[in-house]
Amino acid sequence: MNEPRDESISVVIAGGGTGGHLFPGLAVAKEIQTRYSAARILFVTGRRRKMETRIITESGFPHASISVEGIKGRGWKKGSLVVMKLPWSLFQSLKIVRKFSPHVVLGVGGYSAGPLLLAAKIMRIPTAIHEQNSFPGLTNRLLCRFVDRVFISFEESSEHFSGGNILLTGNPIRPEVLEGEKPGEKRGDAFTVLVLGGSQGARAINDAFMEALEILNKKGKAPSVIHQTGERDYSRVLAAYEQKGFKVEVSGFIREMGKAYAEADLVVSRAGATTVAELAALGKPSILIPYPYAANRHQETNAGIIAQRGGAEMILEEELSGDRLADAIARYMEDGKALENMAAAAGSAGKPDAAGVIADNLIEMVRHANIR
Repeated sequence: MNEPRDESISVVIAGGGTGGHLFPGLAVAKEIQTRYSAARILFVTGRRRKMETRIITESGFPHASISVEGIKGRGWKKGSLVVMKLPWSLFQSLKIVRKFSPHVVLGVGGYSAGPLLLAAKIMRIPTAIHEQNSFPGLTNRLLCRFVDRVFISFEESSEHFSGGNILLTGNPIRPEVLEGEKPGEKRGDAFTVLVLGGSQGARAINDAFMEALEILNKKGKAPSVIHQTGERDYSRVLAAYEQKGFKVEVSGFIREMGKAYAEADLVVSRAGATTVAELAALGKPSILIPYPYAANRHQETNAGIIAQRGGAEMILEEELSGDRLADAIARYMEDGKALENMAAAAGSAGKPDAAGVIADNLIEMVRHANIR
């Protein structure tokens, strides 16, 4: 890798709402830092959430917020109030952009990206968005009309965007995920299942898996388990495992995800874009249970794309039960060849260099703007 440049570049990365929006932005930020040692990078989100603040702060980046909320699903009255606050959000965004003076602004999804990108456009600063999901969110579908470049994670997304500024990059993966313990460096020989419900957890998956583990245990087939429950469900799930005498590695939120993936032979998870991208980049076989209430059922589309390629098995939440999940896990525990084929299919869909591709494109946009 080339040595990082000494000169500085300033970048604002806007968006958030879930870890799935933030993690790709963090991956791009770290790639920019490898190219510019003095890079200035600011993350801007909507109203401060504990999880967002913690993730950004622990990554070592400064964080600002604006007063903006989503409109979708709020009803006429609340939606009208949100719209009335948009001028104030734009004013806050203009103030941030003027003070930080970025060379480029990247939106990573979520309603807070809108005012920041509009402010950057008003001030003639290069703009780009990244869409993580196969079906784009409302914010990105609106923003694509005036930003300079659109980065997409799935080829299927291109039909929802207009213009010729679309680039298929894949979804950026955090370096600590890619650089975790290498496959084959497991702590033991036990078949290990990693259970994820997204950064905020998933009660339906937690309940189904606990039931499935009890079924597998009665059959003498219980695997080793690493379970990310989500902070809200941590105490309940931990107590349930302890009551049943199960030795499970339980966390509300896994910080060393690279190590967790390296331990796992099989992953049971939601189908958020970031998780699907990580599974593909690492070649991890998985059972995906899409969140049924995601906008436009985009998690189902995400899971369907990789399942069609043979890289995952999809179980819809309305079909989920402890028995169904136990049967699926047992099948892969017993059929190493099927597990191996699924891993290979998942890996063939991965784009581990996505963050670097986006970072290089943002830098090229800045250089082009300076030449003009």
